[in-house]
Order: sequence, then structure tokens, then C-alpha cells
Amino acid sequence: MGEIATSRRLITIYYHPDSIRAKKAIAFARAEGLELQEVNILKTKLTGTQIAEIADRLHLEIKDLINQDHLAYKAIYKPADLSSEDWIKLIQHHPEIMKQPIAISGKRTVLVETPSDIIKI
Repeated sequence: MGEIATSRRLITIYYHPDSIRAKKAIAFARAEGLELQEVNILKTKLTGTQIAEIADRLHLEIKDLINQDHLAYKAIYKPADLSSEDWIKLIQHHPEIMKQPIAISGKRTVLVETPSDIIKI
């Protein structure tokens, strides 16, 4: 069992508060009457285990959780081949570069690309 608690009746959404995509996804979910637990990744620091679990649930490598097109990433880092632990530390110190929003419900996890992706849960 992972560190992230899940429920089939509740959607946990990990998001950046300035993300237009996240705002639209949350509004869409509310309009559909879905019960949400919102996790602002700037206020709630994710543990290394949680980051690894999210990547695993999405069938991604940890480095693939990084939005390498994000201005903060480009300003600080050049593309590199880091260890999983280093990618985790990078996300923990700069959560704004993590791809998001990510919705989790029960055993399902979705990287939300469009607001309606939230109903894939």
C-alpha cells in the first residue's frame, strides 16, 4: 500500500494555484458534482515517497513529472540526466515545475490535460 490515501468516492487533485488548467479542471469537477480534496503543491510539500508513488501511478519515470518547458526550470536548470533522488529533490525545492494537475481516485490516476480529463477518474 502506498503513502497516498485514496478513496473511490473522493478525487484528490494535486495542483498549482496559478495554473489555469487546474482552475478549469477544479471548476469542471465541481460542476459535475464530484467530491474533491484539493492539494496545493506550493503549500503542501510532497514527500519523496509521494512523488515516486505519483510517478508510478502515472506509469512515468520521476523525471517525466518535470515540466522542462516551465520558465522556472529553464531559468535554473539545463536539461540533465539526474538520479531519481535528484529529480525528487528538484520537485520538492521547486514544486512549480511539476506537471499538474494530477487527479487520484481509488486506484486511478490521471495527469489532467483538459478539464474534462477529470471525469476519466
